Amino acid sequence: MGISHYIKEIGRGKDGARALSREQAADLLGQVLDGTVTDLEIGGFCLAMRIKGETPEEMAGFLDAAHQRLNLVPASQSTTVVLPSYNGARKLPVLTPLLAALLAREGLSVLIHGTPTESSRVFASEVLEALGTRAQTAIKPIAPGEVAFAPTELLSPALKRLLDVRRAVGLRNPAHSLVKLMNPVAGKALVVSSYTHPEYAISMAATLERVQANALLLRGTEGEVVADARRSPQMQGFINGQRVLLQEGVKGTLPAVPDLPKAIDAASTAAYIQSVLAGASPLPASIAQQVAHIVELVKQL
Repeated sequence: MGISHYIKEIGRGKDGARALSREQAADLLGQVLDGTVTDLEIGGFCLAMRIKGETPEEMAGFLDAAHQRLNLVPASQSTTVVLPSYNGARKLPVLTPLLAALLAREGLSVLIHGTPTESSRVFASEVLEALGTRAQTAIKPIAPGEVAFAPTELLSPALKRLLDVRRAVGLRNPAHSLVKLMNPVAGKALVVSSYTHPEYAISMAATLERVQANALLLRGTEGEVVADARRSPQMQGFINGQRVLLQEGVKGTLPAVPDLPKAIDAASTAAYIQSVLAGASPLPASIAQQVAHIVELVKQL
């Protein structure tokens, strides 16, 4: 069938483009993920959506298409907390593995999924390997109290290819938002999702409502889902799409900020995480709050 008629609708520029329905968006992305369209069409889709921006209805449709094609992680005996990790460390250490370890201590199954999207950053996968957690090579159940890392290509090779379009054209596309919202778990799960800019807080929250998600949404650390150790961000919870404000955000830097490692390489970050877990370094208050909110949300599932 092709997607040229969809590109014609979304590619009319910022002011002239028309939004797709949820069903149309699902059909469009489904064809892209199934590999039935040309590279030129994929490029046109990515550039058009980058200029237009995704509506919550379109993102819900994209999620519908992705979820139908994911290699799902089997249900665990406990609720699985899903931590997407795609931004990595730019100026601050990537502490997503610390959040994962703290949640595993609470008896939860924790899935981190992601892939490097740039060559100049340090990614959670590198820190996890330094901590002794290697990437899965096959989809497996995750035991309560366990942290597992699944590369995106294991969950969906087609999504990985779409993410990699950024390396060719230099711009993000809907897949970069989609992977932060998707739930790749067959059983009970809570997705922790983050945004980088305030406008995404509105659209991502609306999407989580539309897909009736179980989730926690916050402005994380440089796009990662872990709370910034220097701040107290707003956190919103979603249970079957019903939104609840978990905590108000506090503007500015906290009065007391823990000493973070100056170096952001994988080895330095792993050493800091081990120090926090051993009690030798203080746990940042914002991350402790985040863990508490996640645990409370899980109790409601």
